[in-house]
Amino acid sequence: MVALVLAPGLALAGPPYLTDDPEPTDTGRWEVYAYAGGAKAPGGLDGETGLDLNYGAAKDVQLSMTLPVGYSAKGYALDGLKAGGGVIELAAKVRLLHQAEGGGGLMPDLAVFPRLFVPTDPAFGPARINLFLPVWIEKDFGKWSVFGGGGYDINPPPEGRNFWQGGIAVSRAFGERASLGAELLRQGADAPGGAGTTTANVGATWRFTRHWSLIGSAGPTWIDGGQHGGDFYVALKADY
Repeated sequence: MVALVLAPGLALAGPPYLTDDPEPTDTGRWEVYAYAGGAKAPGGLDGETGLDLNYGAAKDVQLSMTLPVGYSAKGYALDGLKAGGGVIELAAKVRLLHQAEGGGGLMPDLAVFPRLFVPTDPAFGPARINLFLPVWIEKDFGKWSVFGGGGYDINPPPEGRNFWQGGIAVSRAFGERASLGAELLRQGADAPGGAGTTTANVGATWRFTRHWSLIGSAGPTWIDGGQHGGDFYVALKADY
């Protein structure tokens, strides 16, 4: 059940959200996240910590790589903590449509963002390589942004099962330094005999200098069949 929430769910984050957006990193710029995240479900706390690297390789093209360390424990007190190799992520975001400057008109931003997940330790992620094929869309309305979408995850058997995932998020900017938002995300069962999940998160960002920001999100997760848990994500972000 922890795996349903954590893998590959946490890896699909559009920081600090699980739902992504179609906006790539600016050309020639880096976005680097030093992050920690986790999912609490009956039986324990599982998660990852590491670096999430995004580079604007060309106009409307972002290349991404995540280098994590996985961990598991019996609870938030981290009793019996174990750690090992996490799920390496390789991805490319390509924006295909642009909304008008300032969000006017009907045209939204739209991007594809195929992501390859390479497990290094089966104790901290799926047993086989995964491929996620999503489409993300966004429309801005002044200080408000609405974004979401989803796609199909190829998660090979016998341990895995292919599934759909999708979500929607709303955020509001407060000046140039802060934003608040919320999201709702649904993921199908990712293993034979598994269960789907529904997650609701609240997220926030705060840019405290020109190049550095703190971001985070947290919320409950409902597992089909009546059980529940929760997830969290925090990161220090650098923009250069």
